[in-house]
Amino acid sequence: MNLRAEGFPTELMLLGNALALGLLVWRARKVAWLSLSQAQLTGWLGASTLIAVIWQLKTGIQPGLSFHLLGASVLTLVCGRDKALVGMAGVVLANCANGSADWLAAGWSWLLGPLVGILLADRLLRLSEQRLPANYFAFFFANGFFGAALSFIAAALCLLGFHALAGRYAPGYLLEEVLPYYLLFAWSEAFSSGLIMAMLIIYRPQWVESFDDRRYLSQ
Repeated sequence: MNLRAEGFPTELMLLGNALALGLLVWRARKVAWLSLSQAQLTGWLGASTLIAVIWQLKTGIQPGLSFHLLGASVLTLVCGRDKALVGMAGVVLANCANGSADWLAAGWSWLLGPLVGILLADRLLRLSEQRLPANYFAFFFANGFFGAALSFIAAALCLLGFHALAGRYAPGYLLEEVLPYYLLFAWSEAFSSGLIMAMLIIYRPQWVESFDDRRYLSQ
């Protein structure tokens, strides 16, 4: 989901950067950075680094329509919404630094992909806590698996919608030739995210802020 600035007005790209920067500063200020424990920092930095590496494994159809795992759901479950937004901003910037994405399009790349995925993953987590049984399997399948797939699909729809509204690609082409690939790739996102979350919960549950042993393992 590496958006390319080519074909878009420069003013639109600059607007995206301004919006992204404003939202990022606002949410980053909500985090008590100096109060984070070593486990919280390790989980956040480790997951962000892993996602940055995974983003380099990608393929594409047309410029601006690339496929790679998003990782927004995993990072949200590991460190919470606000730290995930900051971590994914770092991933986007790292992607730009190695030439995989355009600096000018960094703002929209973050807004249309990670931001959408993180907000949906956070909302699904809240809903699952309210309405599903408090056990490990409910947490794993609702959030680590299905939540990851839905977050990926939501981000893909926003990206394709942006291309269509901006006139970059025809809506018919995006719906018929591109969207099916994103829907299929969502299952790769679900499987990979589920596997990562299962391993973290088994071996390093202290790194996963959203997982409470007293809630999910005491039933």
